[in-house]
Amino acid sequence: MQVIPAIDILGGRCVRLTQGDYDSPTVYAEDPVEVVDGFAAAGAKRIHVVDLDAARGSASNKPVIERMLQRPGVQLQVAGGVRSEDAVAALLGAGAQWVVMGTTVVRDPHLFEKCAIKHPQQVMAALDVRDNKAAVDGWLNTDPVAIGALVSRWEFLPLGGVILTCIDRDGTMTGPDLQTLARVRKMTKFDLQYSGGVASVDDLRRVAASGAQGAILGKALYEGKITLEQAIGS
Repeated sequence: MQVIPAIDILGGRCVRLTQGDYDSPTVYAEDPVEVVDGFAAAGAKRIHVVDLDAARGSASNKPVIERMLQRPGVQLQVAGGVRSEDAVAALLGAGAQWVVMGTTVVRDPHLFEKCAIKHPQQVMAALDVRDNKAAVDGWLNTDPVAIGALVSRWEFLPLGGVILTCIDRDGTMTGPDLQTLARVRKMTKFDLQYSGGVASVDDLRRVAASGAQGAILGKALYEGKITLEQAIGS
């Protein structure tokens, strides 16, 4: 299983939120580009980047992300506010290996399908789950869409994978939601990345045993609960 460190950007800085709460961000670095370099030096091959400002539609961190995409030796999957064909094409053209779509997956499935078909294996679906519903708009809202119905639409698309985030565990370091992970694993054939609550090598092993091909690590890395070297070595 691949370990994927996460970099969330708010106001040009590297931050972490807890359960998607924009009102109480913790700032970990002023320059996200330096964080990319640090993760790459520690052995990361792939990094999950989220533009939190774009996700909630308030602004964009495009200049910072473009600088991050120029760093050598690591591949980036970029999420947050990607809601048009132009946005997908621009990120891929700037050097992103994968582009992640979340709100569009729920609100405009035809546009999502069009982007996935136009860019095979480079568009990923974000399944952000809160109270068994799909969260949208930077997790500020939820839509009454059954997860199973949502996932079943994707099966014949040439996706680059699916990212499951259990929002209630996000940033809590209280352990992964293995029950939801097991349910989603049965629903899809795609490579599946899990995010939410992972805080130890044991958590990573349990996520892998539940069928995930990747685990996204955020707060546990920044708070020193686990090092990237330990995580990769697990």
